Order: sequence, then C-alpha cells, then structure tokens
Amino acid sequence: MKKGLNILRIVVATILLVAGLYLIFNKQITYALINHSQKTELSKKIEGSKHSSQADFDFENVKSLDNQTTVKSLSDDAAVIGKIAIPDLKIKLPIYEGLSNYGLAKGAGTMKAGEQMGEGNYSLAGHHMDDINVLFGQLENAKPGMKVYLTDGEKVYIYKIIEKKIITKYEVNYLDDVPDQKLLTLITCAEGGKTRYMVRGVLEKTMKLTGKTEHKLFL
Repeated sequence: MKKGLNILRIVVATILLVAGLYLIFNKQITYALINHSQKTELSKKIEGSKHSSQADFDFENVKSLDNQTTVKSLSDDAAVIGKIAIPDLKIKLPIYEGLSNYGLAKGAGTMKAGEQMGEGNYSLAGHHMDDINVLFGQLENAKPGMKVYLTDGEKVYIYKIIEKKIITKYEVNYLDDVPDQKLLTLITCAEGGKTRYMVRGVLEKTMKLTGKTEHKLFL
C-alpha cells in the first residue's frame, strides 16, 4: 500500500512538473514555431495576387496567438501572395490574402479585398507579440525614413516610412485610400490590447524583382 502511494506521488509530481514547465515555456514554444513557419513560408514561390472569395477581412475575427493555432498553421496551405521586408527592423514575412488566424500565425495579411501593391493604400496587419522579434513586433521601433520592401513575385515596391503612431481599434480610417497617393499602411494586432501601432509609408519607386534582390531582401 505504501509502495503504491509513493508511486502515485511520483506520478502526480511528474505531471505537475511537466505542466509547470509547459506553462513556463509555452510562449517560447509558440515563438519557436512561428520562426520556423516564417522561414519555411518565405522559401515558397509567390503564387501571385489571386483574389479569393473565401478570404476573411474582418479584424474582429483575429484572435491572440496560442500554441494550438500556431501548430495548425503549419499544415495550412494558404497561398503566399507576396513578401515584406524591413531591413532596419530585421522583419521578413510572407503575405497572405485576408486575416486568417493561421496566416497571421506565420506572416502578414491583407486588410482589404482586391488590394494591389503599388496602388492606393496597400494595408497589412500582423501580430505584435511580447517578443518583439516575432512577426510585426519590431514595428514599435519603426522610424520615418526607414525603407519597406514589398514584392509580388515580379516587382519590388519600395516605400519610405513617413509616420508611426499608436491608434485605437476604432480608427479604421487609416485603411482608406487617399486621392493621388500610393501608400503602405502596416497595423499591429496587439495581444489583448485596445491600441495598435500604425506605420505608414509612401511609395518611392518600383523595380523588377531579380533572383539576387529576392535572396538579399526576402530570404
């Protein structure tokens, strides 16, 4: 009886230890999975901006990232429609159409239907995590003058950051097109917060994508 009780105590202690370690390293596991996904997806060929009627653009449906969503995103086969790089912030991410939680677990998502790089106000959302080196975390350190590079697989669109500010989730006007301006708007999905970082850039020039440029900027 005593031996059985000791075994039970050991089993319970082991379970508690494993549960405790999981809680301690839960976010670290999530961040490691995200980093793995980013690198894997960046190596994929861009399939072009094929607009899907199934894409969801409702910001209210975006959830905070957890291990379950991150793990499921590994098997999500959503097409990579572009890539974004901000060298000064060490950001390199794939771009997906819409605001799928699986897409946002490994990259950035378009915020409006029918968006085209280099036209209107091209708007992207991405998660801002506790670890600022994950996804859009480094956007909090964006500064005017920094360059943002987008590619659709054929061209590279070079934007210069002109503004960064903290906005509320209700300030959706930043997604609107501005007459005669070609803009880029990046917005973070804050973990549990009501405020977001908004970074805006203006298109400076467009150039053809070459293998050398792609490797230097996006891989």
